[in-house]
Amino acid sequence: MDDRLFRDAMGKFTTGVTVLTTKFENEPAGMTANAFMSVSLTPKLVVVSIGHKARFLEKVRVSQKFAVNILAADQENYSRMFAGQLKDENKIEFAELAGLPVVPNALAQVSCKVVAEHIEGDHTLLIGEVLDIRLEEGNPLIFFSGQYHALAEKTAVL
Repeated sequence: MDDRLFRDAMGKFTTGVTVLTTKFENEPAGMTANAFMSVSLTPKLVVVSIGHKARFLEKVRVSQKFAVNILAADQENYSRMFAGQLKDENKIEFAELAGLPVVPNALAQVSCKVVAEHIEGDHTLLIGEVLDIRLEEGNPLIFFSGQYHALAEKTAVL
């Protein structure tokens, strides 16, 4: 099968949108990702998948820490910024959680230390042990078939 067919099929799985962040040489660094999931409750573990071509991967390998920022519906600009889609690099005033830069007002900020790394195909899976979490209320930014979406408001059924 060709790559486009595979990508189109994977795009049919609706995901949330995250920005991964770390601190590298005392500066914040980040990238947009939707390959994120929880792995274990005891201990509390998550996994992120980062392409080998991403400059962010080496930064996390050096820092051995990363944060997952689950974006709110009104934070598409952060996703585009960290995906390199915005030409005007907006400066972001990061918050901090467990010593890591985090996206302000993200629905969830999850700081982790790397406990394992698995190379699979053209990506590296990083297993992170959760150090701290901060939550906000709101609706998520979601991604489906190559486009951003927001959840529709639920209507009461009478």
